[in-house]
Amino acid sequence: MVTEGQPPVAPGPDGLGGDCLGELLDATLGSAPHELPDLVRDHARSLGALSACVYLVGLQAQDLNRFGPGEGEDPDSLPVDATLAGMCFRRSQVYDAHRDDGLEDVWVPLLDGADRLGVLHLVVPPAVLGAGGEAWLRLARRFGTLVAALVVTKSAYGDAVVATRRRHEPSLAAEVQWGILPPLTFVSDRVNVAGALEPAYEVAGDSLDYAVGPGRTQLAAFDAVGHGLASARISVMAVFAYRHARRCGLDLEATARRIDEVVRDTCGPEAFSTAVLAELDTDQGRLRWVNAGHPEPLLVRQGRFVGTLAVSPWRPLGLGDDGLLPPSELVVGEVALEPGDRVLFYTDGVVEARSADGELFGVERLADLVTRDQDELPVAATMRRAVGAILGHQHGKLDDDASLLLVEWPAPPAPPAPGGPA
Repeated sequence: MVTEGQPPVAPGPDGLGGDCLGELLDATLGSAPHELPDLVRDHARSLGALSACVYLVGLQAQDLNRFGPGEGEDPDSLPVDATLAGMCFRRSQVYDAHRDDGLEDVWVPLLDGADRLGVLHLVVPPAVLGAGGEAWLRLARRFGTLVAALVVTKSAYGDAVVATRRRHEPSLAAEVQWGILPPLTFVSDRVNVAGALEPAYEVAGDSLDYAVGPGRTQLAAFDAVGHGLASARISVMAVFAYRHARRCGLDLEATARRIDEVVRDTCGPEAFSTAVLAELDTDQGRLRWVNAGHPEPLLVRQGRFVGTLAVSPWRPLGLGDDGLLPPSELVVGEVALEPGDRVLFYTDGVVEARSADGELFGVERLADLVTRDQDELPVAATMRRAVGAILGHQHGKLDDDASLLLVEWPAPPAPPAPGGPA
């Protein structure tokens, strides 16, 4: 049995499940992050659940890791592929299955908007589903949505959530990068965004950022020179200079110049970062961008790789006008997107990944991954498949940072019907 879409308003105290959502919310007001799994288990009993276990997705989105102590047969980790829990995570749908002991396993996605945090495992007697049916499953989904919101909120107050998502100890540079990232998935009727950074536990100089605003989404991808903390420092300064310029209302050209100045002044004359800075008009589909020595973004349309978005590149950010490079003009490119178009920003570590026999991953292979099943796969699923292919090509061990940022412009909302509400 599967349920999709948004659940209805939760039943009141006299209805199915009582006021389980409000009771859980009240109980967590004074709680710490590590206490959340126990509170979820306790209040899931109001739904009729015999047990409840929270699983959070790992950094590489390959496994689901148990958050807090488990009950009974709850394993420490579940693979995202080839399990019902993983299918729940991948498809963001509720699934239930009969157990050999006569009980029911129910898997509920934990979604913060479109950002997939993990899954909630509920074990319930068959009478619960028999009595409530679809209504109970929808209520369980809403319960999971609240749990996801609490995971995000509580994660700011301790390290339990972050520690659960990790299977290995990251480098200090990777700690820095993951600490400044925005959520790696955003979905709306105006724009869809998905990002990825690898190697997850060792990434240093690659970073990405975006901001969704009224009528406009701003995006950036960075690749700082060097390795380790020195590279991370350059990238961090570039990201925060970008955010500062963006929030001050500077245009693309002024933003690029501001980052160039900040990186040079704070990181030294030999420090630099390549970058693509872009703005998408989400009402009209116009994409404008600046390329500072970065690989050209890929444009995908109707399941076909159309080509790269080429514009005369500027110098990498941080080099300034010191005479080391020939003077170059800062040019802003512009292209009109069609509904459903996707644009992929990536760093050279993606296409330069080599297999054991020296074969480059290449632009063509990357474009094929992004175009394949475009109509069926949302951006987050496309991104996860691309990352898996890149890691598989180099046997799970990348020699260089590799980051991707995929943006999709969906079909714009239909205008109101004549005589209808404005």
